[in-house]
Amino acid sequence: MRIYNLTDNDDAAIVAQQGIFQVMEWKRDFSVTYGSAMDAYYASEMNVRRRQLVCNLNGKTGAVVQAGAMQWTVGHVEVTTGVKGVGDFIGKLARGAVTNESAVKPEYVGNGVVVLEPTYRHVLLLDPSQMGGAITVNDGLFYACETTIQQHAVMVSRPSAMVAGGEGLFNLSLMGQGTVALESPVPASEIVTVDLENDEMKVDGNLRVVCFSRRSPPIWLIRTRVPVRPDLAG
Repeated sequence: MRIYNLTDNDDAAIVAQQGIFQVMEWKRDFSVTYGSAMDAYYASEMNVRRRQLVCNLNGKTGAVVQAGAMQWTVGHVEVTTGVKGVGDFIGKLARGAVTNESAVKPEYVGNGVVVLEPTYRHVLLLDPSQMGGAITVNDGLFYACETTIQQHAVMVSRPSAMVAGGEGLFNLSLMGQGTVALESPVPASEIVTVDLENDEMKVDGNLRVVCFSRRSPPIWLIRTRVPVRPDLAG
């Protein structure tokens, strides 16, 4: 199997690669009309570009994808629910209810390629094993992960602070060795990383936590105060 004019397209570039994932960014978008050409040009100049996650399945490691994110597949690819029994299904329902994530995420396995829907958000590739074994992410940031990653719902350590800040009481925890893809409203270059050493960090307003790890000292990835247009948020 060979795919032409995708990752080798002159107007596309692979901006990140880890595990089975490749992040493809379209430098220019020619699929525009006369009336939208100027907006598309200046959007590209400001790094507002379409990005797609390409999952290269190798027969061993599969991909768990946010529900509704798949655009097309090619090769010998099978999709399952990843549910391993009644107890597992109930657990997934409970986790989805408290984290605002989809209860059952499709799992793609086999040999082939899975391409996800374009997004104008930035795709971050992380390995929980390099961040203390687990990372905890805010609602709506999960995009995809390898099948070696375990998902759990964890309660925040200070529920009163999260309620006051308008956040949920539970977050999604991703554990294990493998690659996790997150959708971020800002690029990695605008994310502030903080190592806490017996310190306390407080977050308020639209400066919010992207994710944090269990390592000692923990790492916090913080979104800078950059407004995001809802129509470009993906």
